[in-house]
Amino acid sequence: MQMKYVGPHVSAAGGVENAPVNAHKLGAKAFGLFTKNQRQWKAKPLTEQNISRFKANCEQYGYAPAHILPHDSYLINLGHPVKEQLEKSREAFFDEMKRCEQLGLAMLNFHPGNPLKKISDEDCMKRIAESVNLALDRTSGVTAVIEITAGQGTDLGYSFEQLRFIIDHIEDKNRTGVCIDTAHAYSAGYDFVSPEGYEKVWNDFERILGWHYLKGLHINDSKKELGSRVDRHDSIGKGTLGTEVFKRIMQDERLDNIPLILETPDTERWKEEIQMLYGYVGGRG
Repeated sequence: MQMKYVGPHVSAAGGVENAPVNAHKLGAKAFGLFTKNQRQWKAKPLTEQNISRFKANCEQYGYAPAHILPHDSYLINLGHPVKEQLEKSREAFFDEMKRCEQLGLAMLNFHPGNPLKKISDEDCMKRIAESVNLALDRTSGVTAVIEITAGQGTDLGYSFEQLRFIIDHIEDKNRTGVCIDTAHAYSAGYDFVSPEGYEKVWNDFERILGWHYLKGLHINDSKKELGSRVDRHDSIGKGTLGTEVFKRIMQDERLDNIPLILETPDTERWKEEIQMLYGYVGGRG
């Protein structure tokens, strides 16, 4: 059945097993989460209790792995120019992939990396791909999902061509995917706002990457203008993207059956945003 799966990036405070419960309370059909504290390098291993309760809660509330999009730590830079820091990032990324594997999750979303003005963009992207290769070699069943960035500062991964370059250097393409964040892509210069622009974005995606790589969306409005290269999320309909884009997304059958994750800043509005988005479906979802 063709359907839309919308939900926010929920808190996993007190244990990962609480994430599906928190998502259910908001009327979500999908959710994102951090499997550990995203602002710390190290975390206690998941316990058998964490794992079994997480799986049981997902089953109870009807969340399949295909509709859960975990996010890795913001500290990780898989293209770090300095060897020691690169190793630290790679080990942390492997740990996060392993956690997803333990929890029975199918994907891990991550920001590609940053050369920090010390190496070329191409060298950095090759390092990112090699980092992914190392993690995929040591895990099974989990797809590494590269998120498009806004291109803020020297962040890489802000164009379909850059994402393609990274994927071209990843060995196991069956376990590689892409997540399009609407706010990031808009800030990077992808114009979703006009109907023609919206179609062009997806036509370019299909031509350069291919639909089979699209594993999820982060659906966020943006505080900043098209091509600003600044990463600032806004609540749906409150920012520069407006509501029409999100109506199109909800009515676009090409975007069925993947997680559509809200990372909008006002958590108090999440329930309302979910209902609003489903209201756009027009009897389809």
